[in-house]
Amino acid sequence: MSTEKCFSKGSAAPGPVPKGHIRIYSMRLCPFAQRARLVLNAKGIKYHTVNINLSDKPDWFLEKNPLGLVPTLETPAGEVIYESLITCEYLDEVYPEKKLLPAPPFAKAQQKMMVESFSKVMPYLYKIPAGRLKDQDVSGLEAELKEKFAKLNQDLVKKKTKFFGGDTITLVDYMLWPFFERLEVLELQNFLDDTPELKKWTQRMLEDPAVKATMTSLDTFKAFYKSYNDGKPDYDCGL
Repeated sequence: MSTEKCFSKGSAAPGPVPKGHIRIYSMRLCPFAQRARLVLNAKGIKYHTVNINLSDKPDWFLEKNPLGLVPTLETPAGEVIYESLITCEYLDEVYPEKKLLPAPPFAKAQQKMMVESFSKVMPYLYKIPAGRLKDQDVSGLEAELKEKFAKLNQDLVKKKTKFFGGDTITLVDYMLWPFFERLEVLELQNFLDDTPELKKWTQRMLEDPAVKATMTSLDTFKAFYKSYNDGKPDYDCGL
């Protein structure tokens, strides 16, 4: 049975991971943790969720992952795996049904390179809203983000595919999606207006069962980001 409310410092550690399941230490509103949850749902893996208060982490969690990051996976054998891309690749390899990464080494490398390239885009999604809150001039950052989105749009145009890895969803799509889901709450959704293929991609992603299973309501996102900007993140908001 999954636990929705966060475990904080002083909380009792959960028991052993049930046989036939995998445990994910997560945070409901973290885009990186959502990456792993997308893969777990897409592949139909039985899993148990333990959410972590990232501002007040339990000691037992830090013993499992000294970096204190989510997502972190734990197997019934007590094996611990962390870092979002690593956890997702692990799941795809250990649970071979419905493979999300392509088999050819070059195609696999292309997906990993794209995810790495997108890591340079992610800071804009937080710098621009933060700058707006402080009434800073973010026009330069906005222009750069538009350029980044234009390149993603052009990638889809050149490939002539519905998704970034082909005409079906693959790992790279799930790695990018959590950040696009948050565009509306970050008031950045208008950046898709000049990228029609990228906008179509977001619409197709919304139809995916794994995406639907891991989505968060806009009201919950708004409440969380308000608490975060106030310096008191409420990881249990909406529960």
